[in-house]
Amino acid sequence: MTQNNHPTSVSVGENGLGRYQQSVRIGRHSLLADEPVAAGGEDAGPAPYDYLLAALGACTSITLRMYAEIKKLPLNAINVELTHEKIEVEGQGKVDRIERTITLEGDLSPEQRTRMLEIANKCPMYRTLRSEIRIDSSLAESVAA
Repeated sequence: MTQNNHPTSVSVGENGLGRYQQSVRIGRHSLLADEPVAAGGEDAGPAPYDYLLAALGACTSITLRMYAEIKKLPLNAINVELTHEKIEVEGQGKVDRIERTITLEGDLSPEQRTRMLEIANKCPMYRTLRSEIRIDSSLAESVAA
């Protein structure tokens, strides 16, 4: 899996079709993002945390497939299920918790399965989410109406 050693441009902006609906542009790909109805949106697309989980799940699965191909492991299929919630941790307040359950189909030994979990924990998205992240924000020049 390629890691981004160069900036990737993602553009997100309101599309005027819903209270919180956003058009997301990633290269040649167009996506929608929205909030669920319970949060005041129209559920026209995945919520931002859904995209975060999807990125981790896709990265996990791709990384495991690449490893299995290199090692010629008898891996037939990979499925990654993810959930996100805020939990109370004593002394820390609320923290984000992501649960990731990986299903590996194939005739893998217990040792190979254990190694696959180790590899899953080395996928680039996992490492990014576990690291200290720096986000530099700025305002663009105002555009006259």
